[in-house]
Amino acid sequence: MKTSLDEWVAFAEALADESRAMFGAASAPVVELKPDRSFVTDLDERIERRLRERITDRYPAHGIIGEEGGDAGPARELTWVLDPVDGTAPFIAGVPVYGTLIALLADGVPVLGIIDLPVTRDRWVGATGQPTRHSAGPCATRACASLSGAILSASNPDFFGNADRPALDALRAATAWRIYGGCCMAYGLLASGRTDLAIDSSLKLWDYAPFPPIIEGAGGVITDWDGKPLALGSGPRILAAGDPQRHRDALTMVQGAMLP
Repeated sequence: MKTSLDEWVAFAEALADESRAMFGAASAPVVELKPDRSFVTDLDERIERRLRERITDRYPAHGIIGEEGGDAGPARELTWVLDPVDGTAPFIAGVPVYGTLIALLADGVPVLGIIDLPVTRDRWVGATGQPTRHSAGPCATRACASLSGAILSASNPDFFGNADRPALDALRAATAWRIYGGCCMAYGLLASGRTDLAIDSSLKLWDYAPFPPIIEGAGGVITDWDGKPLALGSGPRILAAGDPQRHRDALTMVQGAMLP
């Protein structure tokens, strides 16, 4: 599988290059509000449409699931997952934490993931059995002696409903500092050893599918709030840590906060 995986990584990076070029050529976005009150722009749709075309031309037997175009066809052994603009609201507002997410699932399990940030030109690439790369070189998570010294990220506290808020509140009280609004960048920074924990809720497959190969290939741990590995059908709650022991501590705290 290594030969195939290397080929798929190279292809996924070519997709990320194309997406980045489309960001660079874009003018002011045309914005619409979807029925779920999330934003979508013409660029979201154009990037996903182009990436779908590229995948279908190269790998017609592979499946595709995307935020804007849904699930193309029946379940496949190999399925690409696309989020053309992760962080559409920051993109509209001009906050440069948005990016393109690309993942490949093998039998529903993420084996390849890319986070690509067009403004900062950061790119994290993870693949099963390989060390995670950040831009030109390898990256690694950092050790963290205790939750009390940890930096925690969460994409947006508004994503946590009433049932989820106790878990976020527990980790907020236990950690040294909190970073909000980082979108996909937060998970790349965790893989690079800049932060220690990440917790999120209300996520869909395309929001989290690239993260397991990236976080795990850098030495970290990422699961759902039950401690199960992320795969097709996981979500909407995820928890990641750079230090495996801090993940165990945080998971115990999250599960304790969720008890009735």
